Amino acid sequence: MRVMVVDDHPMWRDAVARDLDEAGCEVVATTGEGRQALRIAAAVRPDVVVLDLQLPDLPGVEVARGLGASADPPRVLVLSASAEPEDVLEAVKAGASGYIVKSASKEDFLDAVRRTAEGDAVFTPGLAGLVLGEYRRLAAQPAAPAGPVLTERETEVLRLVAKGLSYRQIAARLVLSHRTVQNHVQNTLSKLQLHNRVELVRYAIEKGLTERD
Repeated sequence: MRVMVVDDHPMWRDAVARDLDEAGCEVVATTGEGRQALRIAAAVRPDVVVLDLQLPDLPGVEVARGLGASADPPRVLVLSASAEPEDVLEAVKAGASGYIVKSASKEDFLDAVRRTAEGDAVFTPGLAGLVLGEYRRLAAQPAAPAGPVLTERETEVLRLVAKGLSYRQIAARLVLSHRTVQNHVQNTLSKLQLHNRVELVRYAIEKGLTERD
């Protein structure tokens, strides 16, 4: 797993990089500036970017948005001191795959990085409900025109993604391989022109898929 750390506090940045290295991750770059992060990410192509929101030259949400617009976008896990609802929602809208607070334990942080790399939407407890609540509010607005048709299996996988199951849990539930589940999710993202699992959850809520047993 190739990870890049973006945080403007050197001691914190070094500690996070050290924890990742000790956990077996390859820390391909660290930086404390947003614009530099975008340039470096384009060169080293990390799988996951651990991103602070408070940067001296460019807001973290703009960095997340820039990373998401790249040719080979990494997954972005926000690691922030703030648990304010507006910060969380802005980060998710900018393309972050997950959001955890800096008060999280080392174990929870490393697990969040691993799950982010696997494609899960990972949030500090309490923040996931906030994000889903916002998407339900948006879903109450007039529905968009019908989108592409998904296969029965893609719909089944999407419904389980929306319930918060990981790829491995979905694979066990449907008696499929982990790779097959990943392929179904990637095909669904491509068909719907979405970018990550958080957007898939919003789509599922809008279509009423989460209301089924």
